[in-house]
Amino acid sequence: MHAKVFNQVKNRIRQELSPRNRSEGNFDNYVSAGRSSSEYRQEEGSTSPTGNRTSKVFSQFTKRMHRPTSSQNRNSYDAPSHSFNTVDVTIQFVSAWDLPVMDPVGGADPYFKAEIDGRITYTSTAKPSTLTPTWNEVWHIKNVPVTAVLKVHVYDKDEGFLHDDYIGKFKTPIAESGTREIEIESMVTKHRRGVFKLNVISNPCLRPTMPQYTFAGPCRFSRHRSPTVGALTVAATEERLYSTWKIHMIGINEFFGDTWQHWNQNYPAAQSIFAPLSPIKPIIQNAHRLLYARTTANAFGILDRAADFIGLFRDEARDNRIKPSIYTYVIDEDTFRFSETGAVFFVDFASKHALHSKCATEVRYSGEFHWRPAIGGWNNFQEQIDDSSVAWEIVFDNNSGTYAPDKQMLPALRALIEYNFPGLQVLALDREDEELKASTAACRAYGTQHRGIQECEFQPFKKNPQEQTLMHMASVRRK
Repeated sequence: MHAKVFNQVKNRIRQELSPRNRSEGNFDNYVSAGRSSSEYRQEEGSTSPTGNRTSKVFSQFTKRMHRPTSSQNRNSYDAPSHSFNTVDVTIQFVSAWDLPVMDPVGGADPYFKAEIDGRITYTSTAKPSTLTPTWNEVWHIKNVPVTAVLKVHVYDKDEGFLHDDYIGKFKTPIAESGTREIEIESMVTKHRRGVFKLNVISNPCLRPTMPQYTFAGPCRFSRHRSPTVGALTVAATEERLYSTWKIHMIGINEFFGDTWQHWNQNYPAAQSIFAPLSPIKPIIQNAHRLLYARTTANAFGILDRAADFIGLFRDEARDNRIKPSIYTYVIDEDTFRFSETGAVFFVDFASKHALHSKCATEVRYSGEFHWRPAIGGWNNFQEQIDDSSVAWEIVFDNNSGTYAPDKQMLPALRALIEYNFPGLQVLALDREDEELKASTAACRAYGTQHRGIQECEFQPFKKNPQEQTLMHMASVRRK
């Protein structure tokens, strides 16, 4: 790719995703995104053969830029501009009070779902046993039409069910800044069901060239426990095998452009799931709802930097050390979802990735990943070394039979992860890459030899034959 074109692309991403305040240095690292992973490794000293193909993602970026031909126009394009037809919005969801009693023992477990013009959504945490919840949660959205309306629906969380009790709703325009206290109304009778407080900060859009309703942060995560845990006494060392994570990512549309990964029509398991009138598909979708349900037991937080992200992978049962494990992941329109590949809830499911994606016909990307010490990998790591004294590298791949992701998009995946977690060391390798195979094998070997991880934990398994599976629960449970 011509240097001027590539620099324009790089600057475009930096400018349009500015809410994270990324530095020029960080974006210089994305130069590798214009080359294949083998090219990047060779620059670092690898002897892997160098390819000449340019990633599709940057051709997509180039098309979307509509780049001007003259120097004068290019300078005009790069200059900040303002739009009075659209705004950049920050919404702080503060609190609510006077909510109705929803549970038989009194109280409620309230949470809310917000949306703007049906184009972008936000779901809050669930607050346990309260009629006066305080959230103080923040949502940043860029390039929103001044005519946009925020709609909020408030619910009472019912643990273990597919659907929750409805409390009420309200709506408000967001073009003007200010603090508001708005009555929550019932769906049909319009009776008062409480009061909701929020604060809106609205400014003219600085980059109207970006897509409308662009999510701009914060990058927040939720950790969910499988509903099957409720009937089990789980050993501390197995807790993570019943957990899944969801992270709201910034810039997914910008890095992947118009490229999606369709389900693999040559993969038998995918054929059985996506066939017309498939009996399996609704069961997997129910299981997804149960697995990712908002509950008061979920863990939540904000991820600002690499250290925050790495912290999600510290094994509480093993002295908070980085667990040598393999993870299955899916990236959809706005979230990054993952769990250990050996998670117990995967038992009886033909496709792990379909469970994470809720049987989406297309995803942005999917595969597996694992952590390793940045220098030397697991083969050269010693147990007495303090994890905090080591730089860690995350290794992504495209190992997904359900979606068979195009390896040409691996550089875009790497750039997206680096952007959301500044300072993180990321490597993206094709599923057939020998380096990937060796690294994955070393990770598994270290876990079994030094951390007490059983080999069976790297694949879904039932420790107890009488253990209820998520597949069974999703097949029979209805509200």
